[in-house]
Amino acid sequence: METLTALAGGFATALTPTHLLFAFAGCFLGTAVGVLPGIGPALTVALLLPITFQVPATSAFILFAGVYYGAMYGGSTTSILLNTPGESATIITALEGFQMARRGRAGPALATAAIGSFVAGTIATIALTFFAPIVVELALRLGPAEYFSLMVIAFVAVSSVLGASVLRGLTTLFLGLLLGVVGVDLQTGQPRFTFGMIEFLDGIEVTIVAVGLFAVAETLHLATRRKHGEDEILPLSGSLWLSREDWARSWKPWLRGACIGFPFGAIPAGGSELPTFLSYFMEKKLSRQPQQFGQGAIEGVAGPEAANNAAAAGVLMPMLTLGLPTSVTAAIMLSAFQSYGIQPGPLLFVNQAELIWGLIASLYVGNLMLLVLNLPLIGLWVRILKIPQPQLYAGILVFATIGAYGVSNSVIDLLVMYAVGVVGMLMKRYDFPVAPAVIGMILGPLAEQAFRQALTISQGDWTTFVTRPISAVFLAIALALAGGPAVWRAVVMTRRASA
Repeated sequence: METLTALAGGFATALTPTHLLFAFAGCFLGTAVGVLPGIGPALTVALLLPITFQVPATSAFILFAGVYYGAMYGGSTTSILLNTPGESATIITALEGFQMARRGRAGPALATAAIGSFVAGTIATIALTFFAPIVVELALRLGPAEYFSLMVIAFVAVSSVLGASVLRGLTTLFLGLLLGVVGVDLQTGQPRFTFGMIEFLDGIEVTIVAVGLFAVAETLHLATRRKHGEDEILPLSGSLWLSREDWARSWKPWLRGACIGFPFGAIPAGGSELPTFLSYFMEKKLSRQPQQFGQGAIEGVAGPEAANNAAAAGVLMPMLTLGLPTSVTAAIMLSAFQSYGIQPGPLLFVNQAELIWGLIASLYVGNLMLLVLNLPLIGLWVRILKIPQPQLYAGILVFATIGAYGVSNSVIDLLVMYAVGVVGMLMKRYDFPVAPAVIGMILGPLAEQAFRQALTISQGDWTTFVTRPISAVFLAIALALAGGPAVWRAVVMTRRASA
């Protein structure tokens, strides 16, 4: 009952004209960036951070949530019409969606993607509404040792799961941790890694690093590897609506995709890619017409798109309840909390109840807006695909420069941003994952604080991390995640050798 009362208060906040306008702007912008290949919600939120500092926190986060949800919707358009996923989570959609478009069924493919996204997004948001307070109650019982061990799970998970190599992931994580500790040590008052520069005493602004790693690095990477020629965009033909058979073949995958996506989004480094692949293979296994997969099976679009959007809602749960980001976009949104002076974690639901419940209520509103925006405006999204990439990324670079300079009017910040951008470009070229750097920079200071608090409480006894049961379980999970990929590869190679 308390949850419903809080949600009603959230709707009172979200349905004000100002917040409805921010929700609409976020959904529209998010869909547009989802449509454009290579531009995702992480880059967009990073670009918006510098220009939203003067906006009230509730309005800013409603805007960010709209961008995040909208990008999940929009990514399917390029997958279906261009065979080029706008988001990594829509890679699997291209397998069946593009084949449907080649057979003149682009309309039903786009329709099942949009409706499935709405259904799954709504189900996942309901789960977020009712499960988040339970997680908050459990989180309030955790001490500093448990929080440190939980952050170790996040560090290891993003380093081992994302990218082609655990070593590369850990290297990137170390870079993020190094950037996170720059500044004055809060306990000793000593400057760390400032190299005598006054500008670094307050630390390096997360916004500057995020914009550098995403906007600048992506622009430089594409500029150095730009392909010539234009991709063929398949035209829309036939009906944009679903037939009775399409409805019958889509509704069950929508529900199954929602059930798969939400829990995977909520776990560290679960993300949206894994549940979309699981949903696809599940639908292929359960289908009465498995021979159609690979040639345009509508279930192969409906299930993964539902899982994709449900995972997006799942990602928000650990971010809001524990202060733990399980995706790059969530990490940047978490840095926005810090920029507003809001401490992430379970006390958010106590200290910032209006903001949090207004944000959750706006997810329901945004889902409905996105359903209305996607199908009627499909012609507009197709036109956006025709924007030349050189002009597009040149505009992003200019926008990033103006926004970063506007935060503090500091030339040093611009130099840091472009230096980080060059490093980010090299990371992309040599397949170093970017996510561990951002998450390490944000969670590093929090992990250090929890580590020191735990040692202070235990009077310097480091065994407190393994003698406290919950902390020990978390560390065991982290150890399994760290060694899991290597063990799995060894098992596979042994089986192949024996075969």
